Amino acid sequence: MHTVEAFLAAADCLEIVKPGVGLGEKYRTRAGRIIRRVLQWAEANGWRIPEHFSSDWEPQLEMNREKPDDPFKPYGATPGHGIEWSRLIAQWSRSSKDGNEDFIRASCCLYNRAVEDGWNADGAPGIVYTTDWNGKPVVHDRMHWTLAEAINTSAVLYRITGEEKYAKDYSAFMKYLDESVLDHGCGSWYHQMDEKNQPKGTVWPGKSDLYHAFQAMLIPYSRTDLSIASAVYMNKNK
Repeated sequence: MHTVEAFLAAADCLEIVKPGVGLGEKYRTRAGRIIRRVLQWAEANGWRIPEHFSSDWEPQLEMNREKPDDPFKPYGATPGHGIEWSRLIAQWSRSSKDGNEDFIRASCCLYNRAVEDGWNADGAPGIVYTTDWNGKPVVHDRMHWTLAEAINTSAVLYRITGEEKYAKDYSAFMKYLDESVLDHGCGSWYHQMDEKNQPKGTVWPGKSDLYHAFQAMLIPYSRTDLSIASAVYMNKNK
């Protein structure tokens, strides 16, 4: 996922440095190869993306079933990753010569599945960290990065599709941010919450990560076909 993000950023930067030459497209092509493979896995699993793989790239769906809350290799699907992949695929589809509406539809499928599985799934606001392969919550913690990606992706999909449901999601996510995740006293966002939306620190002690929250205040207002650094740069230099 982050390799795709890096390829898209590299493509945008190359085209800023040497416009009109087409240097960025080879990186978008590489990103597209990864995206197609991920979508094959996702569609085969009800639009839930496998998290773990063998050395031959065979999905390992049952990894850590006996230790589902492993901080770095948790069992099951991660709705936050489905949401983040959705935005990256939409960005790629809008920026690459190989992108088309089929990829936008796939992007929406990933987002819709993740939100349906994870948002308000256990009687309290928030997006659960992981689910099983039928969409049942496994780890009920809420991670701040997942909310940041939900804010980003709902805004992007609304701007691309015009569907009101994404605007309503964006509004609900921002309300939850204000009421539960934003630390109005000391600043920044609580990084990890339990299922009752109380701060927790087993995976994310303190507030070490700024870039997710920072991006969530920029991406909803930036171009949907550009990486955020390039979008900010181009907006500044209009």
